[in-house]
Amino acid sequence: MRKWLSLAALIIALDQISKWAVLTSLPLYARIELTGFFNLVHVRNEGAAFSLLADQPGWQRFFFIALSLTVSALIIWWLRKPAPILQHAAFALILGGAIGNGIDRIIHGNVVDFLDFHLLGWHWPAFNVADSAIVLAAGILLWMSLRPQHD
Repeated sequence: MRKWLSLAALIIALDQISKWAVLTSLPLYARIELTGFFNLVHVRNEGAAFSLLADQPGWQRFFFIALSLTVSALIIWWLRKPAPILQHAAFALILGGAIGNGIDRIIHGNVVDFLDFHLLGWHWPAFNVADSAIVLAAGILLWMSLRPQHD
């Protein structure tokens, strides 16, 4: 279990360091164009993925903090049980992402996002390292659920 908690800690560290770099070097709503399809931006997300519930009057902050703590506790419990290596890796990525974004909600009241991909004027919602880890984990779990099982 120690290696999975270490992976989660690495995600948390990378997430918080990258967000610190954005917070200290890029004013809110600023944008740096790096390529024809990628910008660094400094935006805040009051909600969840795709700004879900961002327009609510503030209760969502505490809801998402509680959700982050609950999910983190469940994942730590699941990591104690035998499972395939990829499943444990995915759980560790989710754990790191949930805690990384949870830290933002506790400290800032929202989540710092800064990765902005775009194509032909269409922008994917900005995201961060924690979000990337969670999406990667979801992909791993989806792939595991679709592959043939050999007992």
